[in-house]
Amino acid sequence: MSSEFQRKAFHLTGLVIPVFYLIVGREWTITVLAITLIVFFMIEPLRVSSFKAKKFLEKMSSYLTPEIYKFLDERVDKIMKSLREIEREEEKMCIGAHIYFSIASLIVIILFPQMVAIGAISVATIGDAVAAIIGRPFGKHRFKNGKSWEGSIAFFISAFFILLGILPYGYSMPFAISGAFLGAIIGTLVELYNVPPNDNFSNQIFISLALYLLLFLF
Repeated sequence: MSSEFQRKAFHLTGLVIPVFYLIVGREWTITVLAITLIVFFMIEPLRVSSFKAKKFLEKMSSYLTPEIYKFLDERVDKIMKSLREIEREEEKMCIGAHIYFSIASLIVIILFPQMVAIGAISVATIGDAVAAIIGRPFGKHRFKNGKSWEGSIAFFISAFFILLGILPYGYSMPFAISGAFLGAIIGTLVELYNVPPNDNFSNQIFISLALYLLLFLF
């Protein structure tokens, strides 16, 4: 479980996005997220293949002093080891969850109202972590895909209270309660069935869309 806890601790850094959105606003958040994504895409091939990272560093060695080269070489080894410990098997040869998460965050911030986007990103961040932390060690009733009732219930409860705490700042209490319930159900189902292309992407999109459509009833 140590690697899973490390993975979820890293995943929780996604909360920086809604906090940043609240502090600096929509335009700056979109700009920083876009730049972050560009950086992610640039280094993603290196993450997938530590061999490529080493080769790239070797090519740059002629421009570096021996001390700096040794320092960077050790850091690359350390970073790659840490990433290998927390990445899932399917991520070793394809796009990592952080890419899906960042793309979805950018989309929901561009397309949806502020509190809807913040609620969806927060649920995708915290709900996913809570589901794994509860479901993996304590899940006794498993679905065919390996996930558990316990994990899904933990996701639903955390998602409901997260949305119930966020939505009243932008909308009426009747909408907040209805939205919290609907968003929690949608998020739980997306996480349970790992809706393609990745639940870190799909959760934010589907929760935001559900809340946005619900607005038309209020």
